[in-house]
Amino acid sequence: MVYQPKGVCSNAIDVEVEDGIIKSVEFTGGCNGNTQGISRLVAGMKVEEAIGRLKGIKCGFKSTSCPDQLACALESFLDQ
Repeated sequence: MVYQPKGVCSNAIDVEVEDGIIKSVEFTGGCNGNTQGISRLVAGMKVEEAIGRLKGIKCGFKSTSCPDQLACALESFLDQ
């Protein structure tokens, strides 16, 4: 699924989930090193665990961040 994040530098988050486990995450835009790191850290993690760890993280003075937007993407996946 491709998620359109709001309030961050990245333009899209492409998430692949299989049987409740995150298989891959790819950010388009954003801070390349940070988004690659996030993607690698959550690969193999249960969706619910990733949401719990990432939800609410802020970037500077913004009310959200790329990790928080990934949590939003995963929540929308669960709502499907």
